[in-house]
Amino acid sequence: MNLIYKTISILGGATEALQIASEGVADFATLDRILRDHAGFNFGAFESLDAMGLDVAHSAMTSAYQKYQHEPRYRPSALVAQRLATGATGQSSGEGFYKYVNNVAQVAPEQVTPLVNEMPPVWVSTRAMRRPELLQLLKDLGAKIETGTSPSAQALSIVAPLGFDVTTVAIVERLDPARTMGIDMLIDDKLTRRRVLATNPATRADMRDAAHALFARDSKAVTVIRDSGGFVTQRVVANIINIACDMCQQGICSPQDLEASGSVDLGHPMGPLTMGDKYGPTEILEVLFNVQTVYGDTRYRPSPWLRRRGALGLSLTHIES
Repeated sequence: MNLIYKTISILGGATEALQIASEGVADFATLDRILRDHAGFNFGAFESLDAMGLDVAHSAMTSAYQKYQHEPRYRPSALVAQRLATGATGQSSGEGFYKYVNNVAQVAPEQVTPLVNEMPPVWVSTRAMRRPELLQLLKDLGAKIETGTSPSAQALSIVAPLGFDVTTVAIVERLDPARTMGIDMLIDDKLTRRRVLATNPATRADMRDAAHALFARDSKAVTVIRDSGGFVTQRVVANIINIACDMCQQGICSPQDLEASGSVDLGHPMGPLTMGDKYGPTEILEVLFNVQTVYGDTRYRPSPWLRRRGALGLSLTHIES
């Protein structure tokens, strides 16, 4: 396997998944389900780390972080070191991020879809990502949709931000946070096997349950996570793309070499630059800018390669003449 792409896989995908886990957004199994069923990866970050071996992964992360003079994008996570300290080295030892019995990961069952007797009306933010598709989805699910400029006092407010968290959007749009939920619409709902919703710290339990039950009406899997700037898919995908762009910017590899380096073997649905073109360089830029605003962390600063090609409407595989 090409070492360059393997490095991207570890640094871009796993380190961001580890960062999300360290924030308490969701447990490891839930994050892996999102990466498989929503992002379209062949396997999740934590099952991948367990299979690779936490000692090998930690060594690679630490080496890259030191080699690039503590570049924030490559910052290792304490979660791996903490597990290594207990002797948990991954699947081969019987325990890593998962426990294994007869080499099979022991995974907790999914969240149960709540029973809701009476659904509130639903209002969708005018700034929501893929708003027409979201409105059509809600219509197909049988939701009672409010069309006013602001939600009624009984409505469940749905926001679909890029990069921002639900808390920030609720404040900016002057929504009641107790009745506000987010949904990740980076990827067209028709192309995913799972919907990902997010609460904010003030979301009422009845509104959370109503949103969960509503979006599960057609039997598609639904996961509810805690508030996270960029949800899960947006953050992980954007970081994989951003690091790939930076490798091209620095001349570490060419776009052609990068795209030909075996994404399928690493579980990604496509090469990182192709992924960026598919979801839209401007959308990925928005995710990165807004996640950086939420967290104030320079690890999310966009690569010049991504910024310039996004601004000019060029493919991320474009090479200057």
